[in-house]
Amino acid sequence: MGRKILIALLVNCLLWELVSAATDKVVCYHGSWSKYRSGNGQFTVNDIDPNLCTHLIYSFVGINTDGSILLLDSTLDVNNANFANFNALKTRNAALKTLVAVGGWGEGSTKYSAVAASATSRATFIQSALNLVQTYGFDGFDIDWEYPAQRGGAAADVQNYATLIKEFRTVFDKHGLLLTAAVAATPGSVDQSYDVPALSKYLDIINVMAYDIHASWDGVTGQNAPLYASSIDTTASAKLLNVNASISGWISRGADPQKLALGLGVYGRSFTLSNSAISGLGAPVSGAGNSGPYTLEAGMLGYNEICEAQLAGGWTTVWDDEQKVPYSFKGDQWIGYDNPRSIAIKASIILFIVNYAKSLNLGGVMIWSIETEDFRGICGSKYPILNAIKSALGTANENIEENVNDDTGGNDDASSGGGTAVDDGNDTPVGDETVVDDGTASGGTGGVTCTQAGYIRDPADCNKFYYCLLVGSSYQPLAQQCNSNLYFDLESQTCNWPQLVSGC
Repeated sequence: MGRKILIALLVNCLLWELVSAATDKVVCYHGSWSKYRSGNGQFTVNDIDPNLCTHLIYSFVGINTDGSILLLDSTLDVNNANFANFNALKTRNAALKTLVAVGGWGEGSTKYSAVAASATSRATFIQSALNLVQTYGFDGFDIDWEYPAQRGGAAADVQNYATLIKEFRTVFDKHGLLLTAAVAATPGSVDQSYDVPALSKYLDIINVMAYDIHASWDGVTGQNAPLYASSIDTTASAKLLNVNASISGWISRGADPQKLALGLGVYGRSFTLSNSAISGLGAPVSGAGNSGPYTLEAGMLGYNEICEAQLAGGWTTVWDDEQKVPYSFKGDQWIGYDNPRSIAIKASIILFIVNYAKSLNLGGVMIWSIETEDFRGICGSKYPILNAIKSALGTANENIEENVNDDTGGNDDASSGGGTAVDDGNDTPVGDETVVDDGTASGGTGGVTCTQAGYIRDPADCNKFYYCLLVGSSYQPLAQQCNSNLYFDLESQTCNWPQLVSGC
């Protein structure tokens, strides 16, 4: 009895620690140029729902060669009060944090490399950023240098960037301001560009851009943001081109997982097939896909453009169960993208992608970018991607909280919890493959047996599930239970509709 009480206390202490650091950040970038888009694609600050994001980042400003901030669209930002209206969103959500981002793909790397190399230019950059943030009421500053030591940069950028953010941190701490950055995702690019421990030490949030992993430049079709490698990824380098390898790579290189935000692309990468009769993953392509009516960029389609095109009919959508993302094709056009189902899977695993028992949960998720959501609800409800994130993260955090109040140490008394997972209704039910190691369970009188960390489903009752937590030298099953009309889905790590759950 004494040992059981001790285990229960240890479990509760660990779970309270997890709750206090539970994933809660939803970082949303806003591309201000979407104000100039046509028709249903035109997006203004007034279209933002400030209650779906915890952090909103206004994109972009640039820099001059001396390091001072350059307003890339002063008419929109200042004269038309876009900065002011953006920060006024905090009146509708007092907990919301707003930031302004510098850089982006279009700004390149050359100027940033030169500024970071000079102590005088770094000081100018930091002071100019501070003035901008304080003048317009932002809560912080985001650095989107794409990328140090690449695209015209120099090898010294790695150390100079670390020095830059250290100096930013010193100044911003005096004013209680946030400092974040958008960073490359794949291991090869990370090794080329960053001193990971330094970024982890000085930044509040590291927004990992885990998208653009495959596109038409590959010469074959590929997923924009595959969660895992595909069976056609046979080389060592190809096996690292996925979200899981990217996040794991950041952690193994010294990043604090609680500072990482998993970047989710609210858009797809499109391709033109060389032969419309060959339309699977890895099919040869002749180039980028057709541009959409709003984004007007070949090879890229916003989620709103994708879903509106599918409403018109004629598209075939396939669920890629290896990589946990869909793709669609019609004629010679092929799109790899995320939908609410794949987003929910990615969001729901971020608490558990690393060792749960040691509280190494990620800090949150990030989306690029809010204006390519279905923000008008043309294809259904408004903001389906962000609502899928909210649902998945809410369910995950509720599951942790439910266990804090369960002092049984892992017996069969299950607490009520769970929630509904989001599915778009267009995909077939998922298979038995799990997102995280599910351990093994054996049924029998008195409960289940855990052999490793992870979720397992009750072998006799799909409504019940357990988290296997390492306590001392053994794994203890923490009992949980879905709402009465739901089953636990090992695929999405959430409670789901029974007809969408395999193996039950």
